[in-house]
Amino acid sequence: MSRPLVGVARANVGAAAWVELFKPRIASMVGFAAFVGALLAAGPGAHVPRLLEAALAITAVAGASAVFNQVLERDTDRLMVRTAARPLVTGNIRVRDALLVGATVAAAGTLDLALRFNTLSALLALATLAAYALVYTPLKRVSTLNTLVGAVPGAMPPLIGYAALAGSVEGWGWFLFAVLFAWQFPHFLAIAWLYRADYARAGLRMLPCVESSRGLTGRQALLYSLVIVPVGLVPAVDGVAGPVYAVSALVLGLVYVAASAAFALREDARRARLVLYVSLFYLPVLFSLTLLDPVVRAACARPIP
Repeated sequence: MSRPLVGVARANVGAAAWVELFKPRIASMVGFAAFVGALLAAGPGAHVPRLLEAALAITAVAGASAVFNQVLERDTDRLMVRTAARPLVTGNIRVRDALLVGATVAAAGTLDLALRFNTLSALLALATLAAYALVYTPLKRVSTLNTLVGAVPGAMPPLIGYAALAGSVEGWGWFLFAVLFAWQFPHFLAIAWLYRADYARAGLRMLPCVESSRGLTGRQALLYSLVIVPVGLVPAVDGVAGPVYAVSALVLGLVYVAASAAFALREDARRARLVLYVSLFYLPVLFSLTLLDPVVRAACARPIP
């Protein structure tokens, strides 16, 4: 291969490594959730570019959190099959460079929220970053409570999006936070069960890795899926959502419960994957259908500065 072609190949590998470092699949979900929160704050007459700017700034801070997480976990990532190819483990990206870029992206996202939106959203974004990188990440080595703690920053994107446009945290901001908080438990418990050998090898304290936990993971997944049904229906009960939302939340919640119940009855890879797939379907569908509900759109139709 000629030298110019080698250079192009290396540049492509470098670009791909940087994209991977920011966990694009998680980032896309964060951006979508933040956009929905911002749109519900601004109402149907919102200026879409402004909503996208808020979502992008929130996604930037979340991406930086992922970078710092991988810097702190590079030793344990090396021990797990599912993370052994991450760019900090393979050396495709140096730790110093990751820290510099992560800090720059976090600062850019936070400053955009502070200067173009409001201080509240910037502070919430910074607090989320700190909770994820400095509390949740080290707690994974210490206690199975890490899933509970990690669910808080994980549920923040729609709340920050709402705060960015509304200047406060209320109504739909809290509703979306609660749904996303409860949603995470069956989702991450299924992942932890599927990769329990990896987590145990790395010394991370996940529930399926604990001795005498047989059956407990499935039961916990079922418990939290049962919680998400009434939590999801709160907006309809509160009068800010109509039949479209209510039926969607109920049906999707019951599907989540059914998948989790099957996993609780027998913990195996097929049923754990079913919970995972249903969780990945549940959230974007519910959030999308929320935006189509006429009552939601009417309730959110208020001017935002």
